[in-house]
Amino acid sequence: MNEKVYSTMKKVGAWNIAFGVVLIAVGVSIGIMQIVHGGRLLADKKEIMF
Repeated sequence: MNEKVYSTMKKVGAWNIAFGVVLIAVGVSIGIMQIVHGGRLLADKKEIMF
């Protein structure tokens, strides 16, 4: 019985680590894209007329 519980906990822990790594990668890439697009907006600010 205990072996089954530990096996399940090990699988869940591995999935949590993998999911965390994926989320970190997605977060970093979205952050970089936001910085790039913000820089483009600041560079093109002088062309905007209100």
